[in-house]
Amino acid sequence: MNRSHEDLRTLLGAWALDACPPDEAELLESHLPDCSSCSQEAAQLRDAAGWLSADEPLDPEPGLRAAVLSRCLERRAPAIRVPEWAEPFVAETARLDALLRDLGELDWRETVTLRWWNGTEECSPAEVLSHLAAVDGLLAPLLGLPDPAAGATEPAEGELLAVRTAYLRRLNRSRSPETVRVAWRAQTRRLVERAALLGDTAGDRLVDYGAFQLPLRDAFLDRTFETWIHGEDIAEAVGYPVHPPRGPHLRQLVGLAVRMLPHLLGGLRPREEKPRVLRLLVEGRGGGEWLVPLDALEPPAAAADLEPTATIAVDGVEFCQLCAGHTPPDRLPVGLTGDSALAREVLRAVPLLSRP
Repeated sequence: MNRSHEDLRTLLGAWALDACPPDEAELLESHLPDCSSCSQEAAQLRDAAGWLSADEPLDPEPGLRAAVLSRCLERRAPAIRVPEWAEPFVAETARLDALLRDLGELDWRETVTLRWWNGTEECSPAEVLSHLAAVDGLLAPLLGLPDPAAGATEPAEGELLAVRTAYLRRLNRSRSPETVRVAWRAQTRRLVERAALLGDTAGDRLVDYGAFQLPLRDAFLDRTFETWIHGEDIAEAVGYPVHPPRGPHLRQLVGLAVRMLPHLLGGLRPREEKPRVLRLLVEGRGGGEWLVPLDALEPPAAAADLEPTATIAVDGVEFCQLCAGHTPPDRLPVGLTGDSALAREVLRAVPLLSRP
Protein backbone atom coordinates (compact mmCIF):
# COMPACT_ATOMS: atom_id res chain seq x y z
CA MET A 1 0.00 0.00 0.00
CA ASN A 2 1.49 3.33 -1.10
CA ARG A 3 1.05 6.41 1.09
CA SER A 4 2.09 9.97 0.27
CA HIS A 5 4.81 11.79 2.18
CA GLU A 6 2.31 14.12 3.89
CA ASP A 7 0.04 11.21 4.74
CA LEU A 8 2.88 9.35 6.42
CA ARG A 9 4.04 12.53 8.17
CA THR A 10 0.69 12.78 9.96
CA LEU A 11 1.46 9.45 11.63
CA LEU A 12 4.59 10.70 13.40
CA GLY A 13 2.85 11.88 16.58
CA ALA A 14 0.97 8.64 17.11
CA TRP A 15 4.08 6.62 16.19
CA ALA A 16 6.16 8.50 18.80
CA LEU A 17 3.66 7.41 21.47
CA ASP A 18 3.54 3.81 20.16
CA ALA A 19 -0.11 4.41 19.23
CA CYS A 20 0.12 3.51 15.53
CA PRO A 21 -1.50 0.30 14.25
CA PRO A 22 1.23 -2.22 13.29
CA ASP A 23 0.64 -1.87 9.55
CA GLU A 24 0.93 1.93 9.64
CA ALA A 25 3.99 1.80 11.92
CA GLU A 26 5.68 -0.57 9.46
CA LEU A 27 4.95 1.76 6.54
CA LEU A 28 6.27 4.78 8.41
CA GLU A 29 9.41 3.02 9.58
CA SER A 30 10.20 1.93 6.03
CA HIS A 31 9.77 5.58 4.94
CA LEU A 32 12.01 7.18 7.58
CA PRO A 33 15.43 6.05 6.25
CA ASP A 34 14.69 7.70 2.90
CA CYS A 35 13.24 10.99 4.25
CA SER A 36 15.54 13.21 6.30
CA SER A 37 12.83 15.69 7.35
CA CYS A 38 10.50 12.98 8.68
CA SER A 39 13.43 11.16 10.26
CA GLN A 40 14.53 14.30 12.14
CA GLU A 41 11.01 15.09 13.33
CA ALA A 42 10.48 11.47 14.37
CA ALA A 43 13.63 11.55 16.49
CA GLN A 44 12.54 14.77 18.21
CA LEU A 45 9.04 13.49 18.94
CA ARG A 46 10.28 10.11 20.16
CA ASP A 47 12.78 11.82 22.46
CA ALA A 48 10.08 14.08 23.93
CA ALA A 49 7.64 11.20 24.26
CA GLY A 50 10.26 9.32 26.23
CA TRP A 51 9.65 11.72 29.11
CA LEU A 52 6.05 10.54 29.17
CA SER A 53 6.82 6.84 28.89
CA ALA A 54 5.59 4.51 31.59
CA ASP A 55 8.99 2.81 31.41
CA GLU A 56 10.86 6.05 32.14
CA PRO A 57 8.73 7.56 34.92
CA LEU A 58 10.38 10.92 35.50
CA ASP A 59 8.29 13.90 36.55
CA PRO A 60 8.68 16.46 33.73
CA GLU A 61 7.38 20.02 33.80
CA PRO A 62 3.58 19.66 33.43
CA GLY A 63 3.55 21.72 30.24
CA LEU A 64 5.79 19.21 28.42
CA ARG A 65 3.22 16.42 28.47
CA ALA A 66 0.51 18.78 27.24
CA ALA A 67 2.75 20.15 24.47
CA VAL A 68 3.63 16.71 23.12
CA LEU A 69 0.05 15.47 23.23
CA SER A 70 -1.20 18.67 21.61
CA ARG A 71 1.31 18.25 18.78
CA CYS A 72 0.19 14.66 18.29
CA LEU A 73 -3.49 15.60 18.27
CA GLU A 74 -2.81 18.26 15.64
CA ARG A 75 -1.54 15.46 13.43
CA ARG A 76 -4.41 13.10 14.11
CA ALA A 77 -7.63 14.01 15.91
CA PRO A 78 -8.80 11.51 18.54
CA ALA A 79 -11.69 9.26 17.66
CA ILE A 80 -13.19 10.01 21.09
CA ARG A 81 -12.17 13.18 22.92
CA VAL A 82 -11.84 13.40 26.70
CA PRO A 83 -14.20 16.07 28.13
CA GLU A 84 -12.41 19.25 29.16
CA TRP A 85 -13.47 18.76 32.77
CA ALA A 86 -11.75 15.36 32.89
CA GLU A 87 -8.45 16.52 31.36
CA PRO A 88 -6.92 17.75 34.67
CA PHE A 89 -7.68 14.33 36.20
CA VAL A 90 -5.89 12.65 33.30
CA ALA A 91 -2.81 14.82 33.85
CA GLU A 92 -2.60 14.53 37.64
CA THR A 93 -3.19 10.78 37.80
CA ALA A 94 -0.47 10.30 35.16
CA ARG A 95 1.94 12.47 37.15
CA LEU A 96 1.23 10.64 40.38
CA ASP A 97 1.68 7.30 38.66
CA ALA A 98 5.04 8.48 37.31
CA LEU A 99 6.12 9.29 40.86
CA LEU A 100 4.89 5.94 42.19
CA ARG A 101 6.72 3.98 39.50
CA ASP A 102 9.97 5.50 40.74
CA LEU A 103 9.46 4.32 44.33
CA GLY A 104 11.73 1.61 45.65
CA GLU A 105 10.91 -0.95 48.31
CA LEU A 106 12.04 1.34 51.13
CA ASP A 107 10.09 4.29 49.71
CA TRP A 108 6.86 2.32 49.96
CA ARG A 109 7.59 1.94 53.69
CA GLU A 110 7.95 5.66 54.29
CA THR A 111 5.40 7.45 56.46
CA VAL A 112 3.21 9.94 54.60
CA THR A 113 1.62 12.73 56.63
CA LEU A 114 -1.81 13.74 55.35
CA ARG A 115 -2.96 17.14 56.61
CA TRP A 116 -6.43 18.67 56.82
CA TRP A 117 -7.85 21.68 58.59
CA ASN A 118 -8.80 19.60 61.65
CA GLY A 119 -5.83 17.28 62.04
CA THR A 120 -3.34 14.93 60.44
CA GLU A 121 -3.02 11.24 59.65
CA GLU A 122 0.10 9.15 59.14
CA CYS A 123 -0.04 6.27 56.68
CA SER A 124 1.95 4.50 53.96
CA PRO A 125 1.92 5.48 50.27
CA ALA A 126 -0.18 2.37 49.51
CA GLU A 127 -2.73 3.47 52.11
CA VAL A 128 -2.90 6.88 50.43
CA LEU A 129 -3.74 5.10 47.16
CA SER A 130 -6.44 3.07 48.94
CA HIS A 131 -8.01 6.33 50.08
CA LEU A 132 -7.84 7.85 46.59
CA ALA A 133 -9.33 4.70 45.03
CA ALA A 134 -12.11 4.61 47.62
CA VAL A 135 -13.25 8.17 46.92
CA ASP A 136 -12.65 7.91 43.15
CA GLY A 137 -14.95 4.89 43.28
CA LEU A 138 -17.90 7.15 44.09
CA LEU A 139 -17.88 8.19 40.43
CA ALA A 140 -17.90 4.60 39.15
CA PRO A 141 -21.62 3.73 39.41
CA LEU A 142 -22.61 6.87 37.46
CA LEU A 143 -20.31 5.74 34.67
CA GLY A 144 -21.54 2.14 34.65
CA LEU A 145 -18.37 0.81 36.34
CA PRO A 146 -17.94 -1.45 39.38
CA ASP A 147 -17.42 0.28 42.73
CA PRO A 148 -14.20 -1.00 44.39
CA ALA A 149 -15.65 -0.28 47.84
CA ALA A 150 -19.09 -1.75 47.19
CA GLY A 151 -18.57 -4.28 49.99
CA ALA A 152 -18.13 -1.64 52.69
CA THR A 153 -20.60 -1.60 55.56
CA GLU A 154 -23.43 0.94 55.61
CA PRO A 155 -21.88 4.15 56.98
CA ALA A 156 -23.30 6.38 59.65
CA GLU A 157 -24.17 9.94 58.66
CA GLY A 158 -21.08 11.87 57.61
CA GLU A 159 -18.80 8.82 57.62
CA LEU A 160 -19.17 7.59 54.04
CA LEU A 161 -15.64 8.45 52.91
CA ALA A 162 -14.00 7.17 56.10
CA VAL A 163 -15.85 3.84 55.91
CA ARG A 164 -14.98 3.35 52.24
CA THR A 165 -11.32 4.19 52.87
CA ALA A 166 -11.09 1.81 55.83
CA TYR A 167 -12.66 -0.99 53.76
CA LEU A 168 -10.18 -0.67 50.88
CA ARG A 169 -7.22 -0.36 53.24
CA ARG A 170 -8.19 -3.63 54.93
CA LEU A 171 -8.66 -5.25 51.53
CA ASN A 172 -5.26 -4.05 50.29
CA ARG A 173 -3.31 -4.87 53.46
CA SER A 174 -2.30 -8.30 52.17
CA ARG A 175 -1.40 -7.01 48.70
CA SER A 176 1.93 -5.66 47.50
CA PRO A 177 2.24 -1.88 46.98
CA GLU A 178 2.75 -2.49 43.26
CA THR A 179 -0.52 -4.43 43.08
CA VAL A 180 -2.30 -1.57 44.86
CA ARG A 181 -0.76 0.93 42.43
CA VAL A 182 -1.77 -1.07 39.36
CA ALA A 183 -5.36 -1.42 40.61
CA TRP A 184 -5.63 2.31 41.39
CA ARG A 185 -4.16 3.28 38.01
CA ALA A 186 -6.44 0.92 36.11
CA GLN A 187 -9.46 2.42 37.86
CA THR A 188 -8.44 6.00 36.99
CA ARG A 189 -8.11 5.03 33.34
CA ARG A 190 -11.49 3.30 33.27
CA LEU A 191 -13.15 6.37 34.76
CA VAL A 192 -11.66 8.62 32.08
CA GLU A 193 -12.42 6.20 29.24
CA ARG A 194 -16.06 5.90 30.25
CA ALA A 195 -16.40 9.67 30.72
CA ALA A 196 -14.97 10.15 27.23
CA LEU A 197 -17.45 7.67 25.76
CA LEU A 198 -20.38 9.41 27.44
CA GLY A 199 -19.12 12.90 26.57
CA ASP A 200 -20.06 16.28 28.03
CA THR A 201 -23.69 15.26 28.54
CA ALA A 202 -22.63 13.12 31.51
CA GLY A 203 -21.15 16.11 33.34
CA ASP A 204 -24.42 17.11 35.01
CA ARG A 205 -24.99 13.73 36.71
CA LEU A 206 -24.79 14.05 40.49
CA VAL A 207 -22.18 12.18 42.53
CA ASP A 208 -23.24 11.48 46.12
CA TYR A 209 -20.46 12.14 48.65
CA GLY A 210 -22.75 11.44 51.58
CA ALA A 211 -22.70 14.90 53.17
CA PHE A 212 -23.08 16.66 49.81
CA GLN A 213 -23.43 16.10 46.08
CA LEU A 214 -21.38 17.34 43.14
CA PRO A 215 -22.03 17.26 39.40
CA LEU A 216 -19.77 14.71 37.72
CA ARG A 217 -17.78 17.48 36.02
CA ASP A 218 -16.97 18.99 39.43
CA ALA A 219 -16.40 15.55 40.98
CA PHE A 220 -13.63 14.94 38.43
CA LEU A 221 -12.04 18.24 39.47
CA ASP A 222 -12.42 17.31 43.13
CA ARG A 223 -10.61 14.04 42.43
CA THR A 224 -7.94 15.96 40.51
CA PHE A 225 -7.39 18.26 43.47
CA GLU A 226 -7.00 15.43 45.97
CA THR A 227 -4.75 13.44 43.62
CA TRP A 228 -2.44 16.44 43.30
CA ILE A 229 -2.40 17.28 47.02
CA HIS A 230 -1.86 13.71 48.23
CA GLY A 231 0.68 13.19 45.46
CA GLU A 232 2.62 16.08 46.99
CA ASP A 233 2.24 14.44 50.41
CA ILE A 234 3.82 11.26 49.07
CA ALA A 235 6.53 13.22 47.25
CA GLU A 236 7.40 15.09 50.44
CA ALA A 237 7.74 11.81 52.34
CA VAL A 238 10.16 10.29 49.82
CA GLY A 239 12.02 13.47 48.87
CA TYR A 240 10.70 13.59 45.30
CA PRO A 241 10.48 17.02 43.57
CA VAL A 242 7.10 17.80 41.99
CA HIS A 243 5.49 20.71 40.17
CA PRO A 244 2.01 22.21 40.68
CA PRO A 245 -0.60 21.45 37.99
CA ARG A 246 -0.59 23.32 34.70
CA GLY A 247 -2.02 26.83 34.82
CA PRO A 248 -5.26 26.06 32.92
CA HIS A 249 -5.88 23.01 35.13
CA LEU A 250 -5.10 24.93 38.31
CA ARG A 251 -7.56 27.59 37.23
CA GLN A 252 -10.29 24.95 36.99
CA LEU A 253 -9.44 23.81 40.54
CA VAL A 254 -9.68 27.37 41.85
CA GLY A 255 -13.02 27.69 40.04
CA LEU A 256 -14.31 24.58 41.82
CA ALA A 257 -13.34 26.03 45.22
CA VAL A 258 -15.07 29.29 44.33
CA ARG A 259 -18.28 27.43 43.41
CA MET A 260 -18.22 25.51 46.69
CA LEU A 261 -17.44 28.47 48.95
CA PRO A 262 -20.94 30.06 49.00
CA HIS A 263 -22.47 26.76 50.20
CA LEU A 264 -19.81 26.46 52.90
CA LEU A 265 -20.18 30.05 54.07
CA GLY A 266 -23.97 29.85 54.02
CA GLY A 267 -23.86 27.28 56.80
CA LEU A 268 -21.38 29.23 58.92
CA ARG A 269 -22.68 32.77 59.05
CA PRO A 270 -26.05 34.54 59.30
CA ARG A 271 -27.49 36.04 56.15
CA GLU A 272 -27.22 39.79 55.85
CA GLU A 273 -30.09 41.92 54.63
CA LYS A 274 -27.82 43.49 52.04
CA PRO A 275 -26.06 40.77 49.98
CA ARG A 276 -22.28 41.03 49.98
CA VAL A 277 -19.79 39.85 47.38
CA LEU A 278 -16.11 39.02 47.72
CA ARG A 279 -13.73 39.66 44.81
CA LEU A 280 -11.08 36.96 44.60
CA LEU A 281 -8.09 37.98 42.50
CA VAL A 282 -5.84 34.98 41.88
CA GLU A 283 -2.36 35.75 40.61
CA GLY A 284 0.38 33.62 39.06
CA ARG A 285 -0.31 30.07 37.90
CA GLY A 286 -4.05 29.50 37.48
CA GLY A 287 -4.71 33.22 37.70
CA GLY A 288 -8.09 34.81 37.18
CA GLU A 289 -10.80 36.85 38.87
CA TRP A 290 -13.97 35.58 40.55
CA LEU A 291 -16.89 37.15 42.39
CA VAL A 292 -17.97 35.05 45.38
CA PRO A 293 -21.46 35.70 46.81
CA LEU A 294 -21.29 35.63 50.61
CA ASP A 295 -25.05 35.77 51.12
CA ALA A 296 -27.86 34.02 49.25
CA LEU A 297 -28.36 35.48 45.79
CA GLU A 298 -31.09 34.55 43.35
CA PRO A 299 -30.01 34.17 40.66
CA PRO A 300 -26.29 33.66 41.49
CA ALA A 301 -25.37 35.76 38.43
CA ALA A 302 -26.61 38.78 40.40
CA ALA A 303 -23.17 38.86 42.07
CA ALA A 304 -21.85 40.58 38.96
CA ASP A 305 -24.21 43.50 39.61
CA LEU A 306 -22.89 44.21 43.12
CA GLU A 307 -19.88 46.23 44.21
CA PRO A 308 -17.40 43.91 46.00
CA THR A 309 -17.42 44.38 49.76
CA ALA A 310 -13.84 43.13 49.99
CA THR A 311 -11.06 41.94 47.68
CA ILE A 312 -8.51 39.20 48.32
CA ALA A 313 -5.43 38.99 46.09
CA VAL A 314 -3.56 35.69 46.44
CA ASP A 315 -1.25 33.37 44.52
CA GLY A 316 -3.08 30.48 42.81
CA VAL A 317 -0.96 27.64 44.21
CA GLU A 318 -1.02 29.10 47.72
CA PHE A 319 -4.79 29.53 47.58
CA CYS A 320 -5.16 25.85 46.69
CA GLN A 321 -2.84 24.91 49.56
CA LEU A 322 -5.15 26.91 51.84
CA CYS A 323 -8.15 25.01 50.45
CA ALA A 324 -6.32 21.75 51.20
CA GLY A 325 -5.75 22.75 54.81
CA HIS A 326 -1.98 22.75 54.27
CA THR A 327 -1.43 26.45 54.94
CA PRO A 328 -2.80 28.27 58.02
CA PRO A 329 -4.88 31.33 56.99
CA ASP A 330 -2.80 33.68 59.15
CA ARG A 331 0.39 32.62 57.34
CA LEU A 332 -0.96 33.06 53.84
CA PRO A 333 0.55 36.08 52.02
CA VAL A 334 -2.44 38.00 50.68
CA GLY A 335 -3.43 41.49 49.66
CA LEU A 336 -6.68 42.79 51.17
CA THR A 337 -8.82 45.80 50.30
CA GLY A 338 -12.27 46.85 51.46
CA ASP A 339 -13.71 45.13 54.52
CA SER A 340 -10.56 43.34 55.73
CA ALA A 341 -12.34 41.75 58.70
CA LEU A 342 -14.82 40.11 56.33
CA ALA A 343 -12.01 38.99 54.01
CA ARG A 344 -10.11 37.39 56.89
CA GLU A 345 -13.29 35.63 58.02
CA VAL A 346 -13.57 34.10 54.55
CA LEU A 347 -9.90 33.07 54.59
CA ARG A 348 -10.40 31.32 57.93
CA ALA A 349 -13.32 29.40 56.44
CA VAL A 350 -11.58 28.28 53.23
CA PRO A 351 -9.61 25.38 54.85
CA LEU A 352 -12.96 23.82 55.83
CA LEU A 353 -13.14 22.73 52.19
CA SER A 354 -10.53 20.10 53.04
CA ARG A 355 -11.68 16.79 54.47
CA PRO A 356 -10.18 13.43 55.54
